[in-house]
Amino acid sequence: MPRRIEFFEGTLTNTDEIESVRIFDTTLRDGEQSPRTSFDYNDKRAIAELLDEMGTHVIEAGFPVNSDPEFEAVSDIAAATDATTCGLARVVEKDVQAAIDAGVDMVHIFVSTSDVQLQDSMHASREEAVNRAVKSVEQVRDAGLEVMFSPMDATRTNESFLVEVVEAVSEAGVDWINIPDTCGVATPTRFAKLIRLVGEHTDARIDVHTHDDFGLATANAMSGFEAGAHQAQVSVNGIGERAGNAAFEEVVMSAESLYNVDTGIDTTRITELAKLVEEKSTIPIPVNKAVVGDNAFAHESGIHAAGVMENTDTFEPGVMTPEMVGASREFVLGKHTGTHSVRKRLEELNYEPSDSEVRAVTKLVKEFGAEKEQVTDSVIARFAEEVGVSEIDSEEVRV
Repeated sequence: MPRRIEFFEGTLTNTDEIESVRIFDTTLRDGEQSPRTSFDYNDKRAIAELLDEMGTHVIEAGFPVNSDPEFEAVSDIAAATDATTCGLARVVEKDVQAAIDAGVDMVHIFVSTSDVQLQDSMHASREEAVNRAVKSVEQVRDAGLEVMFSPMDATRTNESFLVEVVEAVSEAGVDWINIPDTCGVATPTRFAKLIRLVGEHTDARIDVHTHDDFGLATANAMSGFEAGAHQAQVSVNGIGERAGNAAFEEVVMSAESLYNVDTGIDTTRITELAKLVEEKSTIPIPVNKAVVGDNAFAHESGIHAAGVMENTDTFEPGVMTPEMVGASREFVLGKHTGTHSVRKRLEELNYEPSDSEVRAVTKLVKEFGAEKEQVTDSVIARFAEEVGVSEIDSEEVRV
């Protein structure tokens, strides 16, 4: 697949901060918790199939104890995919057993650890939280499955208590410790410090789960990797609770293109995946969304468009191309358009304009775009006719 290995001067001079990146996708679990979003059985199967084909390391298929249809979907996904499948469970015996019975490879158990959630959500003491966490880890271990533990709201948890919980579940034999920024309050520097602290108190591998309440989810996930985390939980298009999660496409392409890490993910299907999740979730992708938005590889400004036509590295990242994510480059005509884009569009539409004709059509395009009108091919053809631009002879084109 297309993968750039050329790096530039400046901030890309060094790319050795991260050695490897694993992707834990939670689109079907946390992503589905987006307000006003629900996936049916067929939606879940379709998304899981594509995630699996792309090489996603872990697919969190759902919350098996939630309902019979949810249990069925998780069970069938576990049976049909090559990826490690994961089921979520509270530190409640029936939750854990439902996940085990669903046939997943990994059970992800969680309990609140911040005082605010313990007191006003769980209505439990710190001691109760630790005891229930250890008991649930042991239940999964006894079943012979991989176990991940999350101290929910870790970034708002007393540090000494967080260490106590981490040490307790580590002694019980946990395989993964996920550090969730449940309410999205972490910053990259603080989050990295927390990941290093956790790493000093466990031999388990560390996973991170970051929320986007302040727009820092992807940055926090990458800082987690820099601090020694092995895996990040992400969702396609960043959907999830409130402002959502670290986005699958952003974390994967940051790893691939900014850190030069081969994630093993087939990035050429990222746009396809984003469109599928957009359709099934009914959550539209913002046009300015990183990597997969309509404007991610679109150019209107005359200076930018002219530069990109000469060399795409001028006003695109260079280390990430549209081909890498299964997208295409677009030159948009409007108020900010320059003559290079207009000439290119006219030639694509089979016209042979002179320099003066290009300038005349460009003037009309700018005026039309200034009225917030969309400059389509039919509009360009009308402007070309008004200016008197000649079309290339059809016989000549066929030759």
